[in-house]
Amino acid sequence: MCVALVIIVVSVMSGFLNMVRETGRSQIGDVVVSHDVVGIPFYEEFITLLKALPEVQAASPVIETFGLVQMPYGVGGGKRVETVQVWGIDPVSFDETTGYQKTLYWKTPPAEKLAELDESDPRRSPLYDGLADAMAMRKLSTGEDGVVLGIEFSPFNERRRDGTYRTVNPVTGEQSRQYWMPATDGITLTLVAVSDRGSLQAEKKRAFRVVNEFESGVYQIDSQRVLIPLKAAQEMLRLDSAPIVSRTEVEADGRPKVLGQSAARATTILVKAREGTTAVQLKEAVSAGYVKFLAQLGDERLIAERVPPYVDVRTWEERLKDLIGPVEKERELMRTLFSIIYLVCAGLVLSIFWAIVAEKTRDIGILRAIGASRAGILWIFLRYGLFIGLVGSATGVGIAALVVSRINDIHSALGVPAPMWLKIFMMLLAVLAIVATIRSVMLTRALATVLCGFGTIALLGIATLLWFHQGIQIWDPSVYYFSKIPSDLDLFTAATTAVGGVIFSVIGAAVPAAKAADTDPVRSLRYE
Repeated sequence: MCVALVIIVVSVMSGFLNMVRETGRSQIGDVVVSHDVVGIPFYEEFITLLKALPEVQAASPVIETFGLVQMPYGVGGGKRVETVQVWGIDPVSFDETTGYQKTLYWKTPPAEKLAELDESDPRRSPLYDGLADAMAMRKLSTGEDGVVLGIEFSPFNERRRDGTYRTVNPVTGEQSRQYWMPATDGITLTLVAVSDRGSLQAEKKRAFRVVNEFESGVYQIDSQRVLIPLKAAQEMLRLDSAPIVSRTEVEADGRPKVLGQSAARATTILVKAREGTTAVQLKEAVSAGYVKFLAQLGDERLIAERVPPYVDVRTWEERLKDLIGPVEKERELMRTLFSIIYLVCAGLVLSIFWAIVAEKTRDIGILRAIGASRAGILWIFLRYGLFIGLVGSATGVGIAALVVSRINDIHSALGVPAPMWLKIFMMLLAVLAIVATIRSVMLTRALATVLCGFGTIALLGIATLLWFHQGIQIWDPSVYYFSKIPSDLDLFTAATTAVGGVIFSVIGAAVPAAKAADTDPVRSLRYE
């Protein structure tokens, strides 16, 4: 049980860390180039240069900002307003860099997966297929600009125990397409542009039709992020290409003279590494690429567009260090603290073997009298300790593997009221334990009375707990980021813990084994 406890706890922590890493990397690529607020001008040329590098697989421009969303629902006929993180994306390059299409939830699955879906799953119907609209970032039937919401953003999306979603009526709890966000009138998004001096510009509002919803697996992203077309984000934040007019010269019709066209900007560029290239190598290549990009622009364009001489270039790990770092430290802390369990294993084996040696002193003396050596006696007990360590560690690994693989099912079972048959069954066991306790008292059997009494208390406690149990949520997605508990066994931890259990079992057996080896055959034969 000690081995199982360590493996289960550390496996969940390791799984959580791996999920943070994998999901974070899939959302932002391998390297992130950013220049907040005013953005990077001529980003198309920079991306073209990056794609020519042997280290780069793909790159995608993004506008990152925050805004307000007016939802198509609210209290008393009003419309609720939510604060959101807004990403303006180019769907094609964004998919090449991050696998955007895979995260879209409302799409018809492949035939082999479609057959596995529950009959009530809405995705079985073509009416719920919004893949084409999401990849175009607009409502194809009307031409309206589209928005893709995180799957947890809508309160009408109910997550089932199997991880799928249903759109339900909040009053009746029944599934209804009426509450499916792509079937609503859409949302209104408000963004505020910020100048390079930090001054707030006038806000801009624009209506968008919800064309799909995405599921990244990270609760905070799925509940707070919305995706809109890159061009729409640029226009609302005044980062799009616009005429540059003279403040002193005018045309013949009296309008200011147009001197040129300003370059469109992107605040972030996500870069994906080519296979075989590490994030660090890609970072160095991108940094060198930006220096080359500045040289290609020339002084005239650099000055005219105020191209930043430096941009922030980070690997995905550096970008997510505030999230990954604490989780890594927590895992190592848990691993260190639970290593104390090794001492518990050694102590248990030592105490049990010490009692065995004391009980078998006469038998040990007989073995010594007929010629058994001290080394032979020592090896008997060490081998016994080794056997216990091997069996115990193997059993612990098996229990841990079973619990970890079914941990989400266990959590789901704890989240609903206990079934009536289980309540009745536990009550019957408690009644039988009470009867056995009374019978033991009447027969004046102390041991049976104590055992039955403890069993009665335990069964009554379990039965009472089950009777009043209405469901408990231990893993809260809003706290732990992910909607599912990690269920992958940490093989490294399992191996090291099992080996540690065996070693400390042998260490625990060594002291009583040495005591047995030192047994004087003459005195032991007179023992008792």
